Amino acid sequence: MSSPAFASTADLGEKTVSFEEIGKGVYAYTAEGDPNSGIVVGDDSVLVFDAQATPTMAERVIGKVREVTDKPVSHVVLSHYHAVRVLGAPAYGAKEIVCSDAARAMIVERGEEDKASEIGRFPRLFQGADSIRPGLTWPTTTFSHNASIWLGKREVRLMKLGRGHTAGDIVAWMPDTNVIFAGDLVEYGATPYCGDAHFTDWPTTLDALAAFAPAAMVPGRGAALTNRAMVADGIKGTRAFLTDLYEAVKSHVAAGRSLRETFERVHETLKPAYGDWVIFEHCLPFNVTRAYDEAGGLDHPRIWTDERDRQMWLDLRG
Repeated sequence: MSSPAFASTADLGEKTVSFEEIGKGVYAYTAEGDPNSGIVVGDDSVLVFDAQATPTMAERVIGKVREVTDKPVSHVVLSHYHAVRVLGAPAYGAKEIVCSDAARAMIVERGEEDKASEIGRFPRLFQGADSIRPGLTWPTTTFSHNASIWLGKREVRLMKLGRGHTAGDIVAWMPDTNVIFAGDLVEYGATPYCGDAHFTDWPTTLDALAAFAPAAMVPGRGAALTNRAMVADGIKGTRAFLTDLYEAVKSHVAAGRSLRETFERVHETLKPAYGDWVIFEHCLPFNVTRAYDEAGGLDHPRIWTDERDRQMWLDLRG
């Protein structure tokens, strides 16, 4: 295999933003496989689900929101702890920043390391990095399993359905429209990032999500899923990728193969089916490394640092 540029450092092309209503007063902000945000317009205020990576990037979301409402943003909800989802939160001026207890614990444990790691991996997503406030973005409100935010008479129900993309993922469900914001638990035409994943748990979490039979969904990456067939396809594709990857890695671990040999064989196995998905080449080294650890009995993902990222890339792709 050729040795590609590290992670997504060579991905410099601008993406076209889409902003579409997928339920009454519920919007999807998407950008050709870049991180998505979900927006709910309530009676008196607005909720934003996933904040983008910097305040500068968040201003683009705010601009789209202002095209449909002048109501203030009262709540920013973080689906999990990754910097690309959270560091833009201060731009919204929200009275509450909400995430799960587990996500906050991960910010405490590894937030600084993740910030440096993600900026190094994908600088285009951190445009205006100098607009990030010093330090980390901290939630004002956390919960363990379920919480409801009321935007006047409109409920946004936040739920921790299980471990998956991270230990702290949550989804947001709007009962009045049966629309769900899934965060990175579901991707659509984009490669799931699994560097902090729990492969054994993730399919069960997807089962719990599918049980809502959502009428529409905003996935973490990829186009908005605007009907039940698209939602089912998004969940099915995410599940297939996770299963194919983890089963392949487990077989190589059982055979006593090294991490590099495992990566090379899994890359060869998965590329025909998934190689055209967004950020496939970026994600796969991180994914295989985490799957190799979990298959070897390590339940708690190791912390990624900028230094570890680059050493791993050299070891597997150099």
